[in-house]
Amino acid sequence: MHPVLRLYEDVLSSAENVEFRLPPLPRFVFVVQGTATIDGNVLGAGKAWHGEDTVTIKPGAEGVTCWRWELARGDQGSTTANAPGMATHEKLSAFLETLPKGELLMRGDSVAFPPGGCAYTHRHQGPGIRCLIEGGIRIDTHGRSTSYGPGGAWHESGTDPVFAQAAQDRPSRFIRVMVLPRALVGKSSIEYVNEEDKAKPKAQQYEIFADAPISFGLKK
Repeated sequence: MHPVLRLYEDVLSSAENVEFRLPPLPRFVFVVQGTATIDGNVLGAGKAWHGEDTVTIKPGAEGVTCWRWELARGDQGSTTANAPGMATHEKLSAFLETLPKGELLMRGDSVAFPPGGCAYTHRHQGPGIRCLIEGGIRIDTHGRSTSYGPGGAWHESGTDPVFAQAAQDRPSRFIRVMVLPRALVGKSSIEYVNEEDKAKPKAQQYEIFADAPISFGLKK
């Protein structure tokens, strides 16, 4: 069975006894609103954490909303918060049929576009799940166009060509987690499909939060 990448939204209240304990898995957590203490680090909105070990998320005084990506074996169930003061929504899950072979890394980053910016038709060297945090974006792939607003999530296989068109009237940005060959640490994963697009100026700007080698065993 193929490994699965899941994206959750966790909402934790500021109640004193609220703590969300997570089992060992490769994961990336992005703070959308509020603050949280994760593995001893106090993180505000726009900050991120990554790791593979058991970890506890404790919300700050105003509570916290997090987006959480986890990579697991395909036969493992979802990791959800079920105690009082906590709620989890599984936004998207994808079985990774196009996982690269060999040693892997988990990359968590953000991709930002100015108004009207686009990403020319391209592929990536691994699969991943994106989630729009501001603006709007249209994704063209497989002969279909799908538009997303803030909070909208989508999966890209990496192998299928994709064209992305950002909103014309405002900046747009999404948070992304991909599983890539470990040789790409610190390097771009994008491959443009059309030769004429390779030399064109690119509108998108990247911020890498984590480029973390994965040691967790995905096979039994």
